[in-house]
Amino acid sequence: MYAPERQQEILRLAREGGRVDVVSLAEEFQVTAETIRRDLKALDRAGLVRRVHGGAIPAGRLDFEPDLAEREATAADEKDRIARAALAELPPGGTLILDAGTTVARLAAALPLEAELTVVTHSLPIAARLADHPGIQLHLVGGRVRHRTRAAVDAWALRAYTEIRADVLFLAANGFSAAHGLTTPDLAEAAVKRAAVAAARRVVLLADSAKHGQEHFARFGGLDDVDLLITDSGLDADEAGAIEREGTEVVRA
Repeated sequence: MYAPERQQEILRLAREGGRVDVVSLAEEFQVTAETIRRDLKALDRAGLVRRVHGGAIPAGRLDFEPDLAEREATAADEKDRIARAALAELPPGGTLILDAGTTVARLAAALPLEAELTVVTHSLPIAARLADHPGIQLHLVGGRVRHRTRAAVDAWALRAYTEIRADVLFLAANGFSAAHGLTTPDLAEAAVKRAAVAAARRVVLLADSAKHGQEHFARFGGLDDVDLLITDSGLDADEAGAIEREGTEVVRA
C-alpha cells in the first residue's frame, strides 16, 4: 500500500472511530510506528486530523466524546493501575469528592470494605457502586443527568459543591497538558468539575497517559490546580518532569 492510500484509510478510521492510535495503526498496516507518525504528521499538515499524544483525532472534533461503555473499555489495565495507586491518597476517616469518570469509578470499585469515609459524588455509576459499601457515608449530588456520562450537572450540582469542603477530590479529565490545562467536551460538566476543584483542599487528577496532550472544547482549570497527577508509565519521564517543574507531583503507576 502506498503512503497516500494508507493515509486515506487512516483518515477514514479516524472519522469513523473519533480517534486513532499509533500502535494499533502500525499493527493494522504492518508498518513501523515511525511510519504511522509520519502519516499523521502529513494529515495534520493538511488540516485533516489533529495530532494528540499517542495518535490523532479528526480535525474540528474538539467536542468528540466517546460513550461510557467505550471509555470503560479503553486503557483498562492502565486505569486499574492508576486506581490502585490512588488508594494511597485516601484520607483515613476523611471526606472525598469522586468526580465523574471511568478511572475514578475504578477507584470507587477498589475502595476497601474496611474503609470508613464520607464520599460526595455527582456520578450515578459511582454512587451505584458505593451505595451498599458498609463503611461509606454517601452523598449524591443532584441535577440534570447527562445521558452520555451519567453525571449530574447544572445549577443544583453547582450549588451543592459551594456548600461543602472536602479533604480530597479525585478528578477526571478528557485531556490534560501544561499548555492547555484540563479540558472536557461539555461546558456543563466543565462547570461542575471547576466547582468540585474549589470545594477540595487537595486535588488528585486520575488520567491515563493517552489523555496527555489532548485538548477538548471546555477548559475547567490548569495543572496548577492539581496537587498530584496519577497516570501510567506511558507518560515518559521527560513529560512527567516538565509537569513536575510546573508544581504538580506526578506518579506513574
